[in-house]
Amino acid sequence: MGQGEGSPARGARALLTVAALAVALAAADTYVVVLALTDMMAGVGVGIESLQRGTPIISGFLLGYIAVLPLIGRVSDLVDRRRILLWCLVIFVIGSAVTAVAVELPVMVGGRFLQGLGGGGLVPATLALVADLWPPGRRGMPLGVVGAVQEMGSVLGPLLGALVLAVTGWREIFWLNVVLGLLALVGVAIIRPVASTDKTVRTPPTADPATHHDRRSRVLTATAYLLAVLAAALWTLALWAPEVLTTSIELGAPFVPLDPASGSRVATPVGVAAAVTTLLLGVVTLPRWLPLLLRADLLGAVLLAVALGSLVLTFSTANPETEVLGPWGVWLLPLGVLATVAFLLRQRLAAHPLIPSGVVRARVWPALGVSVLVGAAIVAVVVDVPLLSRLTQGTDETDAALVLVRFLVAVPVGALLGGWLLRRVGPALVAAPGLAVAAVSILAMARWDRASLDDLTVTTLALAGAGLGVGLAIAPVNDAALADAREDAHGTVSSLVVVARMVGMVVGLALLTAIGLRSFHTEVGRLADPTDSDALLDAAVVQVQTVLTGAGYAAALAAVLALALGFRAVGRDAREVRSAGGAQV
Repeated sequence: MGQGEGSPARGARALLTVAALAVALAAADTYVVVLALTDMMAGVGVGIESLQRGTPIISGFLLGYIAVLPLIGRVSDLVDRRRILLWCLVIFVIGSAVTAVAVELPVMVGGRFLQGLGGGGLVPATLALVADLWPPGRRGMPLGVVGAVQEMGSVLGPLLGALVLAVTGWREIFWLNVVLGLLALVGVAIIRPVASTDKTVRTPPTADPATHHDRRSRVLTATAYLLAVLAAALWTLALWAPEVLTTSIELGAPFVPLDPASGSRVATPVGVAAAVTTLLLGVVTLPRWLPLLLRADLLGAVLLAVALGSLVLTFSTANPETEVLGPWGVWLLPLGVLATVAFLLRQRLAAHPLIPSGVVRARVWPALGVSVLVGAAIVAVVVDVPLLSRLTQGTDETDAALVLVRFLVAVPVGALLGGWLLRRVGPALVAAPGLAVAAVSILAMARWDRASLDDLTVTTLALAGAGLGVGLAIAPVNDAALADAREDAHGTVSSLVVVARMVGMVVGLALLTAIGLRSFHTEVGRLADPTDSDALLDAAVVQVQTVLTGAGYAAALAAVLALALGFRAVGRDAREVRSAGGAQV
């Protein structure tokens, strides 16, 4: 018996399960370095006294995660989503392996960048896949699942890191990523959903020159495979540098650094050979990927990547307790502004811009606005609640982070509940009340004083309420945006929703921190004795309260804006028409 018109494609749930687990793995990798950071720094020769030099290990991942999201989202609208998932997993696995073997900081940062690049691309591709495999009105629960596993990654990341570190070293964390990533890769490769008509699920059309299997194409394909294998072997030798070869008189010459003082494994003859081979591979495969990227508006993507990258590096490298801008902010912010202006001009002048005309329309606008505001609210809780714990309870960074577990566990629970509710009510009726609960909970946190964290009941109610409320909004925002997006732009819209949330987190933290620091300095200026440590602690608590108050207002504004997501369940009209048609038969 065939599937109903409103049923998902066969194999959809299996593919979503694998893709969602991959999203969770990538999300966990955002936080997995929290406990391993000092060990990772030591592994590349950076001491704890140079902690600032280790920030690129984190910011490199964020840069890869956010900067190329719009391009990946657009490309996923032009080719089969499964191909995007497969390539993102390949990049994630390569990045994990590079990070695992790194013995110098630039290599480790490069590996983390590749991890972010691959991991970030999984999210919009998976969200768009839901839109392909499930009809309107049936997407709530699968979108809730994707949101839930993504948030669950933030909980499991530090725990996974702690578990691995308790048994072995930090490098095994990333080798575990390689193994799990390869398993997900196999799963995506073998699961092929088919629609009720027994035809493969929609594959966006694309002009792929590689589909012409002439003799020249076969030769180029064989050459590309040969170069890929050779590049992989050379990079493995360069980064691994097996002792049996490096210490050999006959075989060790290719591993001698070009600059003996640097000790670099990359700046060696074998490393140079690997780089040249990789460049040749890029040239040989140019006809395969360049036309696709040009069609997706590569220039617009580069301009937007520069703008987003400048934003991320400006604010993510700052210490949120003491400063707003990172050390490069004075140079990066003007660069980001110029790139943004150039991107907007490109959007208006290009025949086929990165974000096609009419893609951001109707409920996509409020969905993006809610995402920005929710990102600001989330990051304030994630950063300032542990800060309050460290200030008032004297905990270290690890114990302070554990205070957040109640919030982080509640978010995926809310995401699943929000997806389930979408089958019955409209997005606004799920997201707006949820965000209102989050706003009330965060504003309650803003009244916490030096003794509040000792009250388990009060803190649990506030943290769980905030997490549940934020989680309730995840599926409705994505559902409304995908419902009003063009059929050929689900990937683009999904990437914009993710980018909006990340921008909200980065910029929101900076703005709220600026306001909080101002309140701190105001309080310090009123002190009769500026050296009074007890009074300074009270001033620091006021700073946290100010930031959380701003986050509560952001959540409240998001609740109001969420009313524009629609009060009618997505797809209900279509279901009623089908029901009426069936009654007339």
